[in-house]
Amino acid sequence: MGSISGSTIVLGGGLQVAEVVARQLEALLKASNYGGVKLLLEPVQPVDCAEAIGTLPRTLQALAFRLLPKDKAIEVYEYLDGDVQQSLVERLRSGEVLELVEEMSPDDRVRLFDELPAKVVRRLLVELSPAERRVTAQLLGYEAETAGRLMTTEFIDLKEFHSAAQALDIVRRRARDTETVYSLYVTDASRHLTGILSLRDLVMADPEDRIGDVMTREVVNVTTATDQEEVARVIQRYDFLAVPVVDREERLVGIVTVDDVIDVIQQEATRDLYAAGAVQAGDEDDYFRSNLFTVARRRVVWLSVLVVANGFTSEVIALHGEVLSQVVVLAAFIPLLIGTGGNVGAQSSTVVIRGLSTQRIQALGPWRTIVREAVAGALLGLLMLVVVVPWAWWRGEGPLVGLSVGISLLAITTLAATAGAALPLLFDRLKLDPALMSAPFITTATDVAGVFIYLQTATWLLNWLGMPL
Repeated sequence: MGSISGSTIVLGGGLQVAEVVARQLEALLKASNYGGVKLLLEPVQPVDCAEAIGTLPRTLQALAFRLLPKDKAIEVYEYLDGDVQQSLVERLRSGEVLELVEEMSPDDRVRLFDELPAKVVRRLLVELSPAERRVTAQLLGYEAETAGRLMTTEFIDLKEFHSAAQALDIVRRRARDTETVYSLYVTDASRHLTGILSLRDLVMADPEDRIGDVMTREVVNVTTATDQEEVARVIQRYDFLAVPVVDREERLVGIVTVDDVIDVIQQEATRDLYAAGAVQAGDEDDYFRSNLFTVARRRVVWLSVLVVANGFTSEVIALHGEVLSQVVVLAAFIPLLIGTGGNVGAQSSTVVIRGLSTQRIQALGPWRTIVREAVAGALLGLLMLVVVVPWAWWRGEGPLVGLSVGISLLAITTLAATAGAALPLLFDRLKLDPALMSAPFITTATDVAGVFIYLQTATWLLNWLGMPL
């Protein structure tokens, strides 16, 4: 168990800090021990405070939040989940909410406004100070999920004529009001981005050195219209702590920091996983808080599409009813063939979608990728023939079933691997989400094609072996 000793939280039993704090926090609040609450929360990191408060009953969340010191409350608020933030907006007094929103960093404020009702956003915007209102309106004006919407305008910019000593003074004065001090940007009189240097470069420079002489002029940047996934790739590729954002006139307007990019990566990964499971995406992290009707609605859309698509499989089987009535044992191998085809297609689509996400697939190219997966599918089919064909031959008491299963298995695995690679690549070329062409869709497509190939092959072989239908 965790316990409070002075201002130290002691953990035991493998519990996380937030879990221990949440348990003790709820007990203290129910006992109206508000002094104990303040003592408990004082040494706890803001992110752990936010998690602990987020697990409390709604009636206690606002009370616990009010007991935080003002400066810490602002930090904690930015770490809270969106639904908890909304709940606090509704429960706190208007003045308290405005004070919180005013002190938030611009990018976090915009993310909050995206979640709040439009009427509340309009009211808060009007009540913000002119400077914060202008910045917030600017960020809200950019397209969703772009660098412009993701960036913060709190950064330190220097001029080439500044000395290193002057620049250090500027950093000291503005450090409290900026998102990060580790990356410093150099602009000209028109705010065009001309260079960049790290805090380390600045500290190591001679105090009399000009910034223009120690900065790096080749600056990697993104534009306000750059998609947030591309921003994440840039930061990952160059190991940046932040990347500068410029407008169409190449003027520096903001920066995107690595902590925001981590949120983007998590958000995009969640969406891809939902798409891979044929679940309609909602607010990425609210699935387990949603009511059952919402859960069912998100699933039923894609399931309905898949049910309709699987109806074609039933039609194919019905059209070949004559061959099945003549050789009933053929039906026993339908699940094996379509299951194998679905699994091979899902494997191929998974590796291709992942390759598109990480851009590793670019070195190989789309056509070579499809050919590579087709060959892999054929090899998998040949390997499985060694086990499946002798069994089918024995079970069918003759060559008809064994040959039908063998030929179909090879064709189905090759086709499934090809489709699993080609369909995500096609969607990517059409500027659609490749994750939509994931396991359920590939499985459904290969089911229809696999059953048709199998039963049509059996029909041909029956005629060839002199057993006309």
